[in-house]
Amino acid sequence: MRMHNPAHPGLVLREYLGDMSTTDAAKHLGVTRAALSRILNTRAGISAEMARRLQLALGTSAEMWVTMQAYYDLWVAEQQPAPKVSPLHECRTC
Repeated sequence: MRMHNPAHPGLVLREYLGDMSTTDAAKHLGVTRAALSRILNTRAGISAEMARRLQLALGTSAEMWVTMQAYYDLWVAEQQPAPKVSPLHECRTC
């Protein structure tokens, strides 16, 4: 099944934060403003640790954030030409 351009989790996080400033949100999350800004501006992904922080701060699940990040990362990778890979186990009956 092919995905169609999933949103970067940072864009979704922007929606959750609403009008809260990046500085205030970073303080609540216990991270630097720069770290949160990189996520919100789609220059960094959401780590497992950040997903846990978001779970605690927003009442969401950490799994939601890491799954969203994984889907986004996979979609980005699929936009590149497929790498040259040979099977690990050759067909013995072919």
